[in-house]
Amino acid sequence: MKNPFSVEGKTILITGAASGIGKATTLQCAEMGAKVILLDLNEDGLNATKGEIAEGCAESFALNLTDFDALCETVSQLPKLDGVVSNAGIFYSMMAKLSDRKDMEKIFEINTFSHINLLQQLMEQKKLNKGASIVITSSMSGVFCGAVGGSLYGATKSALAGYAKALAIELAPRGIRVNTVHPGMINTPLIHSAALSQDVLDEDKKNYPLGRYGEPEEVAYSIVYLLSDATQWITGTQLLIDGGFSVK
Repeated sequence: MKNPFSVEGKTILITGAASGIGKATTLQCAEMGAKVILLDLNEDGLNATKGEIAEGCAESFALNLTDFDALCETVSQLPKLDGVVSNAGIFYSMMAKLSDRKDMEKIFEINTFSHINLLQQLMEQKKLNKGASIVITSSMSGVFCGAVGGSLYGATKSALAGYAKALAIELAPRGIRVNTVHPGMINTPLIHSAALSQDVLDEDKKNYPLGRYGEPEEVAYSIVYLLSDATQWITGTQLLIDGGFSVK
């Protein structure tokens, strides 16, 4: 009997695959029988992720997604895809009044424009199979809530949500689905590199009814669900994964 929740036999591209949600998604897809293609700037982390996958089931490209020429060249080398997880990004906290144009350009280049450029090139170079599924990692921030110091970060993530809605309509005639996931705080290297003390993090966890931050695997499971055939009639949606934060 066919399992509609499986991604077995699919070819899936995952960005930000060296760590965090991207790595967890990569490993979960591979474990469920997909061929995975890994993209990340961190070559050592990329190789470490690939090393956890059975030989012949993964291909990797070390790539700075903000380098447009390199991005176009890498896309030209990709096979046809059944799934795309556009996940790369940085966590960024700065008071609105202290940010300048360089700050804006940096975070939008990584968190927003690199996603748009990647997907545009996948479409232009005809790398998406009919019926493919695209999942974009956005955030609860900027879409479902705001936070002090989170104006630019939230803006980049809400821009992705808006882009995905229109893209879902444009690609629907080919049966290609486009959805976004919106995690709350997840235990990844990103939050521990954001100059937030452990005391601040522990206090923030009290805002979550489930009493903790999420784990990368818990977001990965939802992404795999959206990649699977079980969601062939789901497109343009925003899946909130926030441990109950937004209901308080």
